[in-house]
Amino acid sequence: MRPMLASPAAAPPTGPSWRHEVKWDGIRAIVTVSGGEVSIATRSGADATARFPEITGSHLADFDDIVLDGEIVALVDGAPDFRTVMHRLAPGGGRSRMSATSPEDARRMARTPVRFMAFDVLRAAGHDVVTMPWSARRALLEGAGVADGVAVEVPEAYEDGAALFAATLEQGVEGIVSKRVDAPYRPGVRSEEWLKSVHRQADTFVVGGWRPVAGSLAQVGAILVGEVTDDGLRYRGRVGTGFSASSGRALLEWLTPMPQCPFTADDLPPEDLEGTHWVRPEITVDVTHLGRSAGGRLRQPSYKGLRLDIGGARG
Repeated sequence: MRPMLASPAAAPPTGPSWRHEVKWDGIRAIVTVSGGEVSIATRSGADATARFPEITGSHLADFDDIVLDGEIVALVDGAPDFRTVMHRLAPGGGRSRMSATSPEDARRMARTPVRFMAFDVLRAAGHDVVTMPWSARRALLEGAGVADGVAVEVPEAYEDGAALFAATLEQGVEGIVSKRVDAPYRPGVRSEEWLKSVHRQADTFVVGGWRPVAGSLAQVGAILVGEVTDDGLRYRGRVGTGFSASSGRALLEWLTPMPQCPFTADDLPPEDLEGTHWVRPEITVDVTHLGRSAGGRLRQPSYKGLRLDIGGARG
């Protein structure tokens, strides 16, 4: 079963017809328990069961028949860290790694525990409940006893969306999801009965490299950006959205190639080292994003435009 998806909203809706939940920055997952066997499917339907033994080994295995929708998150300093949980999903980079395990994988997973934030129930005790309204499914979820306080939680739902939205901004969380209390669950549908409100910030960064679109030598597919610090140009992430063909060409006209990586040593992940065209760190750009991970990496960055009024690492 594919998960129901939320439509974007400029601000949280108001009124008694809505309840509001934290939008967790993690991996959307459908967790199915059948006869005590726990399986985990990602939003795309890929089997990720082997990657999350703390969930498959939780007390969910005591259930005979239940299907839950939720988000798998890794908390770093109390806040969800998307990069950490994605590394748990496929540490070797690729779908084939989702089902692969090794002793080293097990040690790595133990160092970065995750938890499943269950926010909906789709089937229970032999009955599909997707046609029930959200309020009834929520009561069923809260009464099912799926939370164990360690690997599985049932996060709170709130009446005041504006207050929750403000609190998530202060805490550096991605945003909130608002749900109509009378809405059924619509598998695979992006519905306006679920609305997501997210915090996007805009900051200025120095361009240190660019990567072409696959199959092209001259079209920008992504840029690598950083910030000037006392230790040099620190890498902050790969920006791969927000470009049009014209804006990419305009950016390339301002970039000056250089033979070596301008970022500080050991700052880039291996996947960003190969295939990148390095440039002199002279040009700055505006980037919108959903905050930063504990390591300072940008979450879901998007290119906004050139800032020719601000110098780069040499400016």
